[in-house]
Amino acid sequence: MKISTGDPRSLPQADATRELLQLADQCVKCGLCLPHCPTFQLARQEADSPRGRIALIQGWAGGDLAMTPTLAAHLDGCLGCLNCQRVCPSEVAYGHIADQAKALRIAALPAPRRSVNRLALGVLSSARLMGRFAWLSRLYRRLGLARLTELMRLDRIPALRPYHRIATAMGAVARPIAPHNPEGPGESDGDLFLGCMGSAAEGRAVEATLKVAARLNLRLRIVSPDTCCGAMLRHNGWPEQADAQREACVRIHGNRPLVGLASACVAELRGDPALCDTRELCAFLDGLEWPESLRMRPDRRRVLVHEPCSHRNQLGGNAAVYRLLGRIPGLAVAPMPPGQGCCGAAGTYLLQHPVMAEALLADLLAPVRLDTPDVIVTTNPGCALHLAAGVREAGLDIAVLHPVELIAAVLDPAP
Repeated sequence: MKISTGDPRSLPQADATRELLQLADQCVKCGLCLPHCPTFQLARQEADSPRGRIALIQGWAGGDLAMTPTLAAHLDGCLGCLNCQRVCPSEVAYGHIADQAKALRIAALPAPRRSVNRLALGVLSSARLMGRFAWLSRLYRRLGLARLTELMRLDRIPALRPYHRIATAMGAVARPIAPHNPEGPGESDGDLFLGCMGSAAEGRAVEATLKVAARLNLRLRIVSPDTCCGAMLRHNGWPEQADAQREACVRIHGNRPLVGLASACVAELRGDPALCDTRELCAFLDGLEWPESLRMRPDRRRVLVHEPCSHRNQLGGNAAVYRLLGRIPGLAVAPMPPGQGCCGAAGTYLLQHPVMAEALLADLLAPVRLDTPDVIVTTNPGCALHLAAGVREAGLDIAVLHPVELIAAVLDPAP
């Protein structure tokens, strides 16, 4: 949605505007971030770089620029990958600047447009509604409607294409997830966080996680349906509502060890003091003692590891993924060529900016098409759906999985 507002200095959020300007003023415009910005690398426009976007925010928040549709398009074109923040020598909090600017713009919208925006995000961040969409996606694929859409070239319609791509990919992986409270004395060993995308995009990974946990004598509880971590709302200009969703997570999971499959969710949950120890699944499994009696069958496949931006820039990297996969005899594991540094999924970005999202994905997959692996693994469900859609469209026979699915597949049967 293109968002235009008036002078932000006249808004009730004047204090937030001043704070925004103070944060933006920390940027010295050195440009060291530019080579790391995926949108700048493709667009080659200053306004599509972190430095350029900060300058635009300063001009608007300071009252020197009007929020025209063109200016809004440059700001909204940001992926939120935080590659720039990771390499910034001045440690500019670009992510917070972008989120706060978006929140000010949303707050200034007319009430009807705010309501429509909030409703759309409410649907996308609802575990129950996404579960319903996942069920419809399975029907869309099983009944041949996805194929029919392509035969009729309806998938070429810009307004329909991103939803067709995701529904088709989602239909292959969606699974209903029932609450799981393992039997045994005392409390379970922790909760498995599903968020809003659990049944829609992580059903197979959840099944694999429970299988691996059982072999490691772990008892993980599942509360289903779960609630959204709040990241989707926060990055789309609704910080108070995002905080409320994260507080709901605290009420459900507080005072219990919490493990998440999705790197972006883990990063968001850690922003609350009560959830700051939330563990990413691969790091959690890697830190456990694995019994010597636990055997794995050899797997001779070639695997490329995709590193989501959230894992790289907010969780400190995915070294645990390599260590975990290194337990599988014979598995050939290598990092996926980084492309421009982001696959283009970026939360809701692949729906809001499908042209740029697909361009980034095409760049990422170009070297993969020349040397095709058997499997691509990733730790973020949005990235997984986007990658699966791109692999399918390219006609490549590559499975897109969560790393834990590979582990579960090669475990010897329990004695």
